[in-house]
Amino acid sequence: MYEHFGQFINGKWCNGNGREPVSVVDPGNGKLLGSIPSASTEDTLAALSAAEIALEGWKHTPAWTRADLLEAVAREMTAAAAEATVVISKESGKPLAQAKREWELSIDQFVWYAGEARRIYGRVVESRVPGGRCEVLHEPVGVVAAFTAWNFPVVLVARKLAPALAAGCTVVLRPSNEVPGSAMMIFECLRKAGLPAGVANLVVGPTADTYEPLITSPVVKKVSLTGSTQLGQQMIRDSAATIKRLSMELGGNAPVIVFDDADLEKALDLSVATKFANCGQVCVTCDRFYVHESLYSAFVEGFASRASKLQVGYGRDEGTAMGPLINPRRLQAIEAIVADARQKGASVVTGGHRIELNGGYFYAPTVIADVPDDALAIAEENFGPIAAITSFNDSEDLWARVNNSSFALSAYAFTRDPARIRETVARLESGMVGINSYALAAAEVPFGGIKASGMGREGGSEGIHDYMNVKLAQIVV
Repeated sequence: MYEHFGQFINGKWCNGNGREPVSVVDPGNGKLLGSIPSASTEDTLAALSAAEIALEGWKHTPAWTRADLLEAVAREMTAAAAEATVVISKESGKPLAQAKREWELSIDQFVWYAGEARRIYGRVVESRVPGGRCEVLHEPVGVVAAFTAWNFPVVLVARKLAPALAAGCTVVLRPSNEVPGSAMMIFECLRKAGLPAGVANLVVGPTADTYEPLITSPVVKKVSLTGSTQLGQQMIRDSAATIKRLSMELGGNAPVIVFDDADLEKALDLSVATKFANCGQVCVTCDRFYVHESLYSAFVEGFASRASKLQVGYGRDEGTAMGPLINPRRLQAIEAIVADARQKGASVVTGGHRIELNGGYFYAPTVIADVPDDALAIAEENFGPIAAITSFNDSEDLWARVNNSSFALSAYAFTRDPARIRETVARLESGMVGINSYALAAAEVPFGGIKASGMGREGGSEGIHDYMNVKLAQIVV
């Protein structure tokens, strides 16, 4: 498929002029899926120029027209669902059912923000000046540079494109080099829907050619990133000279509290399904479990029993519940985290080893019990198929332990006590909280974290405002 797509600049597919091609590997077997002629610095600057030229026309396009175009994109995506599902599974390794669901969630973004484009409301404020009127207006911020990670190769793209386009911004998007074909599927739908040339552009290539020209350009007024906290910190430094608007969805290390009154079976069923989805490579997944001592043994046993029965395999094989990690580096990182837990006295109840299968990057679903708070499995984001479990009693230090993290993207708890629910929501330091549920990601609600987990929000009515400037007009007649 890569030979049909490539770079998308000024409304057309074209080959990049970079020095080395981008090679894409299937994580399920370690084999080459294909190569893409990479973008050069000149290609990225051409995409940026196209976005700058297109901005004047797009920001003055009526909001209802922009909304109609986004709905047309959603229709094209619906028609392309079967092909896109396979591409996502090939590149990321995730099972087909999970790939299909991700494409559907991406369609939701365009449908939702088509509606939000029609609801960019200002307001009128009474003026203190006689005969005056204060108008609060919202205007597109300008050209946007967007950078996305590999773990959700289409929904992360849609979360940036849909609100930016709805707001009247133009975009240059740089997806992960490990999953570029998935992003290309969305851009082909943009082309088929009739998006004007230059409004959305895509470049794929090395950092020096596809990152630096964007982050240093004064033409780019806003940067949106989904990536690691370390990359976010670097991006803040790199963009300081041109003072860009920033929104970032960075790392997570979600705690889960299982109180003594929790529905144990529900907590286990939901937690196992969530923890091992996408092989644990999910920023909001449940990472570290704090289980009341009265339920601890049953929770560990139930978790391990369910995890050991999961079918691990190639994403497109029938019955696969968990696919591979994305690359060999993730395998090595997971092995180091498990080794650290063992060295610090934790017990690997199930898993804890690679799975040799067709040359892919597979690791067994792993449950580790009695994990100390200073072990990497609890202290840091593991981003893999590891469930780290520890116990607590009803002591006050639970909140200090749970909140003792620089990450604060998502947090969860299981309890049936209404008073405890309210206390938990109030005391968890996190951008998002799930009570008896892990369902936090949807187009209609804001998604994002605090502390080292990022800034800004994607989704909901809040998401479009990260792409708009606020203007006050004091009008006296």
